[in-house]
Amino acid sequence: MGLSRLAALHGVATSYSPSPDVTVSVPDDTVIAVLAALGVDAGTPADVRKCLVAAESRSRLLPPTVVVWAGEPLPPALSGLPPGSTVTVEPEPPETPGRPSGRPPAPLSMRARAAAPAPPVPPPGASAPPVPPPGVAAVPVVPPGASVAPVPPPGDAVGASAPLAMPPGGAATASAPAVTPPAGAATASTPAVPPPPGTSTAFAPASAAHPQRADGEPGAPAAVPAWWIPPAPGVHRVHVRTPDHRRATATLVVAPARVPQPPERSHGFLVQLYSLLSARSWGMGDLGDLADLAAWSGRTLGSGFVQVNPLHAAVQGSPTDPSPYRPSSRRFPDPVHLHVESIPEYGHVRDRAALDDLRQDAAALSEAVLNKGALIDRDAVWELKRQALELVVEVPLTPGRRAAYCDFLAEQGQALEDHALWCALAEVHGPDWHAWPEALRDPRSAGTARARTELLDRVDFHCRLAWLTASQLAAAQRAAEDAGMSVGIVHDLAVGVHPAGADTWAQQEAFAHGMSVGAPPDAFNARGQDWGLPPWRPDVLAATGYAAYRGLLRGLLAHAGALRIDHVMGLFRLWWVPEGRPPTDGTYVAQDAEAMLAVLVLEAHRAGTVVVGEDLGTVEPGVREALARRGVLGTSVLWFERDWDGDGRPLAPEKWRRDCLATATTHDLPSTAARLTGDHVTLRHRLGLLTRSLEEELTEDAAGTAEWLALLARLRMLPEGDGDEEAAVRAVHRFLLRTPARMTGVWLPDTVGDRRPQNLPGTWDQYPNWRLPIADAEGHPVTLEEITASPRLHALMDVLRSRKPHTAPPGERRP
Repeated sequence: MGLSRLAALHGVATSYSPSPDVTVSVPDDTVIAVLAALGVDAGTPADVRKCLVAAESRSRLLPPTVVVWAGEPLPPALSGLPPGSTVTVEPEPPETPGRPSGRPPAPLSMRARAAAPAPPVPPPGASAPPVPPPGVAAVPVVPPGASVAPVPPPGDAVGASAPLAMPPGGAATASAPAVTPPAGAATASTPAVPPPPGTSTAFAPASAAHPQRADGEPGAPAAVPAWWIPPAPGVHRVHVRTPDHRRATATLVVAPARVPQPPERSHGFLVQLYSLLSARSWGMGDLGDLADLAAWSGRTLGSGFVQVNPLHAAVQGSPTDPSPYRPSSRRFPDPVHLHVESIPEYGHVRDRAALDDLRQDAAALSEAVLNKGALIDRDAVWELKRQALELVVEVPLTPGRRAAYCDFLAEQGQALEDHALWCALAEVHGPDWHAWPEALRDPRSAGTARARTELLDRVDFHCRLAWLTASQLAAAQRAAEDAGMSVGIVHDLAVGVHPAGADTWAQQEAFAHGMSVGAPPDAFNARGQDWGLPPWRPDVLAATGYAAYRGLLRGLLAHAGALRIDHVMGLFRLWWVPEGRPPTDGTYVAQDAEAMLAVLVLEAHRAGTVVVGEDLGTVEPGVREALARRGVLGTSVLWFERDWDGDGRPLAPEKWRRDCLATATTHDLPSTAARLTGDHVTLRHRLGLLTRSLEEELTEDAAGTAEWLALLARLRMLPEGDGDEEAAVRAVHRFLLRTPARMTGVWLPDTVGDRRPQNLPGTWDQYPNWRLPIADAEGHPVTLEEITASPRLHALMDVLRSRKPHTAPPGERRP
């Protein structure tokens, strides 16, 4: 009982439910190991009792993180403070991270009053809201882009407040999502037990003062106490002192209610960038190819976006991990994606002969991939580009370019310096920092400081590459915007990082050592999954004001039109697997979902970017509702959209959710052609991945496909009839367009009939994951130039592209 209570205090589950009628107990050894990774010693009953006493004796006045949403009631942790409490908000500096700080903003000081009852809800159709009772200030509903500058009553507060910007469309709905708060989350009164480290005020219950209308838009204005001075959006520190001299300090996240939304319905391509080779590529797709695809599809097809795989920096060494979802760092991009010839200094390299030799070698790599059946060799590509970049960086920067580079260094600050130093040290000592000399394993040691000085040129080289890559990322987004795309480039955020990479070295205290993220057993994988990615510690994130998380988001959002978050359920909880144990012996660890969402919304709002969550697979009840409330779009894949609460048949298009990216497939799933023909089943059979006979699998798969084709036929989306694979692919996308989804994604390999998946989960050496170029229906690789000229592509995109009316509207016809 004591271990369970201690685990609950720290957000560690002692049981989980893979299905509504099944509960699985977590082994005590797992719970003890996970608590140890969180800095809690529960090895013996005495240790458990000692830690329980320590945890329950901590101040219960404030949780570690308090979240305030624009236009919504204050959380109970603030609204329920004892009357007379002094609340001081220490605002975050407004300057760009990495730049020298000027005069810090003045703290906001206020005194809590007794809570007043909420104002009544105006009846439908009422012309004006009723006057709020004394002591309660009504937050006005403001038009998009407007702001509110509250004026505190005399004597209630001291200090100035920056206006609180409201998100487009006003405040979000305030109906509470059906999410169970983490164990120990604060309530309106003082909680019986302290919240787990890193837990905020969680999901507050719906307020009658802020109901949700049937159409999902906000209802009556929210009410906040008159004593509250809304700080500017940001991550601040809040200090509380009660009349009985209790004190508490917490992280205060003030966020807009929702992330920006797509300005219009749109369609776009989904592509793994490395697989998109053009005639000028150096053996794999690059940022020049991405910009070209965006410019062409935006101008020619009216596309609104291009979504790519994570472009995070990979672990150095050869062979490196080809998966873009297991990077060295999520904070900085990988220079292997650079289009070398687009770098301004490239044209001024003196050793032209060396560059010509490298280009010829690169052309040979591309020729082998496109015409000789070779796989994409990222390591070989990087070796050629590295040699070329060594020559490029010898060219002096012009004064303007030098100034831009210095600005970049200042903006990125310590994070970039640490990343570049890890890269330089990895060149000398290998890519796994755990095997480095002991003094170098600590990024803040004296030995590391000496190495930083000794490797100054190499550190600058890797800083320069980060700058050049960021510049080309920005150019790709500009190309998308110039082509008229409403969203632009959709970047991808991986779930985690490689345990030996730059992020785990530079931010060691933020990661749970000896743990790996994965997934519990389910109907598709009875053994569970271990992804080999160390998780962040929720308590450390909260204690540091989510600095690592914010830096990560800012780096990704800087040059993005939208951000896709892989396994977005990880914002709520993650499956931790102790090192050396099977995934079945893992358990869920709760994140502070409210805080993680608030920081995400804050940074996305500042960058003006859309957010798409990959919410496929096992999703905890209430998660999708919580994400939707904050404007985070979901992901809906056609083959999985069935009436699971009813007859299980394919879901009619009008019943799909509106706030999602709708698509026929993803990088982890079969292509549409392979799904329609059953090729994906025979592929898995050849690799020994089936748990039943081939006949049984094919029969079940064919039955499911037939149900979808029958629906498409009933909806008259398949005029060509049965037996035409290309027509069926077009019909699938007609169906997607019929749904209300805000964004419709087209898997680029589908446009040319590619039957091979880019990644086959459950395989390693058995299948060439992450190394295949886009190919046509016969399996022959095709270039970007061939893709854009493909009649099959244009026939498919005719289904999606907007058409101008053939007849002019009345009043505009020529006589």
